[in-house]
Amino acid sequence: MREINAQEITSAVKRLCMEANSFLPSDIKERICAGCQNEPWDLAKNILGIIKENYEIAEEKYVPICQDTGVACVFLEIGQDVHINGDLNEAINEGVRQGYGEGCLRKSVVKDPLDRVNTRDNTPAMIYYEIVPGDKVKVTVAPKGFGSENMSQLKMLKPSDGLQGVKDFILKVVEEAGPNPCPPIVVGVGVGGTFDKAAYLAKKALMRSTNVRNSDPFYAELENELLEKINQLGIGPQGVGGMNTALAVNIEQMATHIAGLPVAVNINCHVTRHQSAEL
Repeated sequence: MREINAQEITSAVKRLCMEANSFLPSDIKERICAGCQNEPWDLAKNILGIIKENYEIAEEKYVPICQDTGVACVFLEIGQDVHINGDLNEAINEGVRQGYGEGCLRKSVVKDPLDRVNTRDNTPAMIYYEIVPGDKVKVTVAPKGFGSENMSQLKMLKPSDGLQGVKDFILKVVEEAGPNPCPPIVVGVGVGGTFDKAAYLAKKALMRSTNVRNSDPFYAELENELLEKINQLGIGPQGVGGMNTALAVNIEQMATHIAGLPVAVNINCHVTRHQSAEL
């Protein structure tokens, strides 16, 4: 049994909160640059150029890429041979508290969804745990802005809706979102499980590199097909038109009940932020 002090978790979360808000993952930057090259619509091409300039400035000056520094979504893959010394939940929240304070990041979390009083330190974090083999802990911090989160949807389809029903729903969600989630977007899709599990799968899908397709060839082909159809909608960067509405579609799937076909679509803007560390 390997022991990890909770303070190490706090330090990692603090650093990742600040880094994730200033440094875009390399795959996202590559896709934005590719969009600049292949976009035929001049206005859309100009918008993509501005987006590129923005993330370059953020990286150079170590400042937030976006004013909405998001709610801190923290994913942990905890090895089954690890023991955490201390309160893990509190360690994570303290890391968020320190990271958002020291990094001068906007605090956007309210304690209660109805009385709307700001917690003033961006806690509590949204925490997702997964137990895996081994004696290490992988921590991923993904700040999630709500311009895109608000455009996400979940639907409990009937099994008879089938593949076409899934495709139609995903395209409907993106089309209804239009310019609101600050396209070009990344579309995370969860298929299967239960009501809550489908939503988790959709958010987890956003953590996967946009350069990595689903390991199942059927779903990999579906990802490519949906990306092509989404980019034919003509929404374009920031909704000005063009062929770069989405950078990628990532799908995660799992088993479900014979009577159900849950589908969740979690949209992220072009600032698809996530940074990881292994302890």
